[in-house]
Formats: sequence, structure tokens, C-alpha cells
Amino acid sequence: MHTIYPPVEHRTTAEPDVVICGSGAAGLTLAVDLARRGVGFLLVDRAPHPFTGSRGKGIQPRSQEVFEDLGLIDRIVASGGEYPAQRHHADGGWVDRSDFGGLEPTAAEPYQLPLMVPQFLTERRMRDRLAELGHVPLHGHELVGFEQDADGVTARITTPDGERTVRTRYLVGADGGSSFVRKALGIGFPGKTLGVRALVADVLVDGVSADAWHTWGHGTPDHVSLCPLRGTDLFQYQSPIPFDAEVDLSAEGLTALLRARTGRDDLVVRAVDWASAFAMNARLADSYRVGRVVLAGDAAHCHPPTGGQGLNTGVQDAYNLGWKLAAVLDGAPDPLLDTYEEERRPVAEAVLGLSVRLLDAARDGEVRRGREVAQLDLGYPTTSLAVPGPERDRGVRPGDRAPDAPLTGAGGLATRLFTLFRGPHWTLVGHDVDAASAPAPRAGLHVHTTGHRGDVVDTGGHLRTAYGLVAGQWVLVRPDGYVAAVVDTAGLGAVETFLDGVGVRAPR
Repeated sequence: MHTIYPPVEHRTTAEPDVVICGSGAAGLTLAVDLARRGVGFLLVDRAPHPFTGSRGKGIQPRSQEVFEDLGLIDRIVASGGEYPAQRHHADGGWVDRSDFGGLEPTAAEPYQLPLMVPQFLTERRMRDRLAELGHVPLHGHELVGFEQDADGVTARITTPDGERTVRTRYLVGADGGSSFVRKALGIGFPGKTLGVRALVADVLVDGVSADAWHTWGHGTPDHVSLCPLRGTDLFQYQSPIPFDAEVDLSAEGLTALLRARTGRDDLVVRAVDWASAFAMNARLADSYRVGRVVLAGDAAHCHPPTGGQGLNTGVQDAYNLGWKLAAVLDGAPDPLLDTYEEERRPVAEAVLGLSVRLLDAARDGEVRRGREVAQLDLGYPTTSLAVPGPERDRGVRPGDRAPDAPLTGAGGLATRLFTLFRGPHWTLVGHDVDAASAPAPRAGLHVHTTGHRGDVVDTGGHLRTAYGLVAGQWVLVRPDGYVAAVVDTAGLGAVETFLDGVGVRAPR
């Protein structure tokens, strides 16, 4: 006789350490990161079901690195594909142009091209990963109020079975541009409406091929485009629309607008899976944290869609926040959480500026997507999370993204730095050092060395070159893949003191 157990909806403590409000890309990233760290949480969302639109369809190279670490990248890639060439239709003909030609992976940067993955597929794969870790989002659960004190937050959540009160140590608002959490905290959201109203819809359409991103009237008020959504039979329909006009988002209405703007009566929208009309904004929250309540993603910053920056910035917010929350919950000093806003708010400010510049260029008929949209050069050059060391005139510095490099294990098998980084730990790498000089082991730190009795070999010198190292130097890499220190062996004592301060303590 077999006992049948009911399915487990979520694995959490009676009083979860964290409540995450919002199960979009930022909330899901944070949930996956906390789940792999064994942190108890609730992930709640007022919507009755997951988001079904393609909206944030661009996955930039830096976010691909994040997804590799979280165990997601291959499933994300398999769900979408590369961006097609843009096909500009005019005067009865057309011209194809690609913004991403000639970009090839390098040893230090294994991901160079943005991926096109409809947002609903990205989030589906993230939910799959979360389920593997024993959790699911709770849809139809709306945060309706909260109060905080010195020890935690009391949250009121309406559920299909009535209202529930949850006591938690931290609350994270990842609940979008109209964030209830941000408004309840009274945090300002200054910025501006950018003078553009647009529609976006996921449609089945006849009359165009799926081998190109079709555009008509680019840079004019009558612009319209149809972009094939990789991994689906759908196209993303985009067009600017007047602020004072009623817009018919039905298949018939979208067909009429498409024909009027293209002059082609053979184009037919057969069905509409999802549609939205919206005004573009650029806004940045005055603060990311009040006490035990923190903002992430669109709740903290609102971007125009140009350049594909919004979803990626939210994912990287959560990736920065996750390890810090887990560390503080495990006893690290509370000020560690202050470095989340210190590091991420300037990034959002810079990305907002980039998105607005790209929007202005698009209005003038220009399409400019250079290296800046990949987010590989974003870092934290003024971070306080750094071990003091001598001024460096080459290679990486504290706050820089940690590059990848091919390595060979002492056992003879090929590996990569990113493989050594993968997981919730810190990583200390010694270049051409005596392994006996390595610090004593401690939980949450992985140590690898090249040189005498090293466990890895710097294949082709890529580690040395990418990091700008000389023999006897060590690099400390954070759980989110940024450099915290470059020191020589004499500086390892300072590294150990630093690790004690961020909750990575030596055994007593």
C-alpha cells in the first residue's frame, strides 16, 4: 500500500525570513537565489496567474551570465533565439540591417549577443527552476498592508481563502512601476513622461515572414513593426499612438492600423494573445530601502523599452540583493544591506539615461545598439565592499565585473572560472602561488590556485591576462560575480578580515 502525499506548494518556515511582493523577473530572480541559499520566503503576487506578454524580450549578455550561475541559461537559450535582422520596408522595397553582426564570444566574455526570449517564456523557465528548488509563486495573493519595527515586518496578505497575517524579517517590493510597496513607504518616484505613447501586442499575423523584424515608417509618427517572437508562432506588434486617441486592440483594430500605416492590404492580424497601450516614462525611486523594506526592479526604476534594459536591470538588482539579504539573515552586519542601494541606484540612473538617449535616436530614425546595451561594463567602481590595496594600472579593480577564463583542472579536465564561481559562495583565486599559502577553509568561501600544487592550470594565460595579474596575486570574487579585492599574499589577512565583516566567518 502506498501513501499519497499532497503536492507541496512552497517550502518555508511558519514565519518566513523574507516576503517578496511581485513574481516578475526581479521577484523570481530573488526567489531562486534565496531558495538555493536555503532562506525561507514567500513569493506573492496579486495577479491570478503569471504574466502572459512578451514585453521584456531582450536578455542581455550580463543577464545571461547571471542565468548561468542560477542554473537557467541553457533553458533560456532553448526557449528563444538570436535577434533577427531588421527589415526596413519603403517605396515598394526593403533593406535588411543587423545591429549585432561580427560579435563573437571571447574567453573573458562568453556571451556577446542579446537573446530574444518573450518575457512570459523567460519567467516560465524561472518558475521551473524555482520549482526544482521546492517553491512556487502564490498567485492571487495580494499584499494589502504592512507595518515594520526594529525586528521585522508584519504583512497583511489577502488570499483566495481570506486575509492572512505574516511576520517576516524583511519585505521586498518587486511589484512593478505602480508599486504598492513603494507608495506605502512614501518613497518619491521622480522622473518624466517622455512624450511617447505606444502599443505593444503579441499577435498571429498573415502576410509577413518570420525571418526578419519588419518595420515601416521608422522614425516617423506612423512607424509600425512586426517582430517574430523566437520560440513561438507570434509576432510582437509595436507602434506609437496618439495620447488622445482611443485604440482598438482587437485583431480587427490592429489589422486596420497595420494596413493604414504600411499601405498593404495583404496583412491580417488573426488573433491577439496579449496587448497593452502605455505611455513611456523614465523614473527613479528616491530611495531603495526604508528599514526592513527594500525595492527592486521596476518598483525602483521605470524605463522606456529602447535598448532592452528594464528587465535586465531588475534581474541584476535581485542578484545583487539576494546574497546580501542571506548574509544579514545569517548574522552579517545590517549595513551590508545599505550597499544594495549604494551600488544599484547609480546603475539604474545610468541605464535610464542610456534608454532615453536610445529613444531620442529612434525618434530621429537612428538605430544604435552598441556595446553599452550589453551591460558587461556596468560595475560598482565606488563600492565600499572592497579590500584596500595598491592602485592598479591594469586589469580588474574592486567593483569590476569578474571575467571568465578557460582553465584545466589538476585532474586534466577542462573547466572555466565561471564554473568555479557557480553557486552562492565567494571565490578566492590565487595566481601562480604556493597552495600552502592559501587561507584556512571557511564556510561560504571556495579557494582555487594556480602554480605549485594548484588545483587548476591557467590554460593559455587567460586568467592572468583578463585580470591583469602577476605571480603571487590573489583575486576575491563576490557571489554576484564582481571583484572585491586584488592583493598579494601579504594582503590575505585583510581579505580574511573583510570576509568576517560580510558574514563569511572562519570556524571557531
